[in-house]
Amino acid sequence: MLYTENPRNGDALSKLGLGCMRLPHNEKRAAQVVRGAIDNGVNYLDTAYIYPGNESMLGHILKDGYRQKVKLATKLPHYLCKNSGDMDRIFQKQLERLQTDRIDYYMFHMLGTPADWERMEGLGAVHWIRDKKASGLIGNIGFSFHGSHEAFVRLLDMHPWDFCMIQYNYMDEHFQAGRKGLAYARDKGVPVMVMEPLRGGKLAGRLPDAASRALRAADQTLTPAQYALRWLMDQPEVFMVVSGMTEPDHLSENLSVMTLPALTPAHLHAIETAKEELARVTRAPCTACGYCMPCPSGVDIPMCLSFYNESYGRGGPVARLNYIMRAVNHEASRCVQCGACDKRCPQRLPVEKLLGESRARLERFPYRPMRFIINRFLKRTPRS
Repeated sequence: MLYTENPRNGDALSKLGLGCMRLPHNEKRAAQVVRGAIDNGVNYLDTAYIYPGNESMLGHILKDGYRQKVKLATKLPHYLCKNSGDMDRIFQKQLERLQTDRIDYYMFHMLGTPADWERMEGLGAVHWIRDKKASGLIGNIGFSFHGSHEAFVRLLDMHPWDFCMIQYNYMDEHFQAGRKGLAYARDKGVPVMVMEPLRGGKLAGRLPDAASRALRAADQTLTPAQYALRWLMDQPEVFMVVSGMTEPDHLSENLSVMTLPALTPAHLHAIETAKEELARVTRAPCTACGYCMPCPSGVDIPMCLSFYNESYGRGGPVARLNYIMRAVNHEASRCVQCGACDKRCPQRLPVEKLLGESRARLERFPYRPMRFIINRFLKRTPRS
């Protein structure tokens, strides 16, 4: 494992952090990933209040001395705070769930605009932070970010943050905070943790054929995930890569990047070629984070958008067939345009519009007769 010293407090943190949002909901399987990561030197775990069951599960997994081996990070959902008492109520609940008396790295979750922070200031957030840090309940305060580059710069200037976390990968090099925001944070001495390094797994597998060929042509020994993670590791401005892992083999692949040499110009050229192909076929840059779920109408939004993208990248007929097989009772056509998904999406995607486009592409003829035949064969009953 590689470690980097936090210039703000001297913490030696692993270059690879474990993002817990994508852990399996089965605690035994999740423990394999979490404890396996810690046993291999990962010492930073990231969770959040709104990840269903995640904090409580981690509290159980980190027993038997594992809590003492890691720095624990979680997030306050500022959008659920209506008054100063909500901050204390939520924070206390998080301590109970995680079975701990301290949060080492605490974030305001999904700050997206200066107005978000101004509202929290109005609720007394600055005094609240000062009190929690003075009492030792919080070690470091930061924010996770989804918004424009300009908003990121302003937010960095509005408070003496100890750290921050941004979405960043080779496809999002100039998206949201982007490379310029990363450099700005570096110049201010604010450590930057990077989330979505594989863009919700999109950069680890299921790449368009042309993108996969370009990467393999440059180096047949590297997997797509190793390319994406090494691209980040090679940038000194990236303090830590927080990678979401679901299975032990994901952990093994992530850990293998620690011993890989830096990417060569040939590797970087291959990544640029892959980026061009991915941009060409990606209609919905969804990371499958699930923040839009659950849909009140039962639509499986990440799945629908995934098949929508695949219908351009891997051939329409195969994507439509897979959609018929898997989307029963969760189709895009169930969307009633309530607007909930658009409000929740951290990518600021026009989700309703994209679901409409998904329906038009994936549910055109012969979708309905094929769905009827397949459901009869599989003895499934679609909801009306």
